[in-house]
Amino acid sequence: MLSISIVSLSSSASSEDVLIYIQSDVYADYQNFVKNRDILTIHDFSGESSTRDVVDMVIANQALKLGGFTHKITFASGNVNFRNTKMLQSGKLLMSFDTYWSNDAERLKDKIYKSQPVIRKGEYIAGIYTSPYNKKVLQLRSKDDFKELTAISTSKWSTDWQTLQSLSLKKLINEDSWLSMARMVNIQWIDFMLMPFNSNPDHSFIQDKIHLVPVKNMAIVLNDSRHFVISKAHPLGKEAFIATEKGLTILRSQGTISRAYTEAGFFIDRNQYKVLNQ
Repeated sequence: MLSISIVSLSSSASSEDVLIYIQSDVYADYQNFVKNRDILTIHDFSGESSTRDVVDMVIANQALKLGGFTHKITFASGNVNFRNTKMLQSGKLLMSFDTYWSNDAERLKDKIYKSQPVIRKGEYIAGIYTSPYNKKVLQLRSKDDFKELTAISTSKWSTDWQTLQSLSLKKLINEDSWLSMARMVNIQWIDFMLMPFNSNPDHSFIQDKIHLVPVKNMAIVLNDSRHFVISKAHPLGKEAFIATEKGLTILRSQGTISRAYTEAGFFIDRNQYKVLNQ
């Protein structure tokens, strides 16, 4: 039986609302960023709580509304992680507000609709994040230097995993919990992990007792596109897919998508980095 630990649910939700499950930390950032604003009035995506995940959520919501989807979206937060995929396949979840890699979405193509690319192939540039005290990683200068390092990710993220495998690392650890990954890198049990850049001036990541920083002037292309996925088994699946496609087309033509990820600090100036895996 599928089990989900829900820690927060909108008190205004009704049985007719469309319930979307969101990872707890992402939902907290989303609430801090949106601050009860009408989602269609958001045009500035800068700010401390603006991250790639938050932009995904806002873009998904805006696309649905611009595309004519009139059903009310209600969010529930909890420890969902990869359980969303099972719910999408069974029709218990309408769509994921966190984009999927194209390779991962293709494996579910009989069960889901895949939107047009939100983050296009070649646009996802990841930072090499490590402890601020891990001098070995912070002194990285070339691809050959990775042979002495350990990294952590999950094989369920096929693009991340394949990219790390191509680096000929000393060791690559498989861990499904993102928070566990960050904790192990923070205490230097593992040398580094790949993370999206954020809007902090130094792109550092700080959460609770975790403090990670990216290697300066070096980054890695995760060479795949990212898409929203919508359940074919959900009764509103086809309607939501059509609306999402229409809305994304509008947002793309307005330049909103690229601008949003840039203002959130996720899209970086490639000229300032040595970008590997291009």
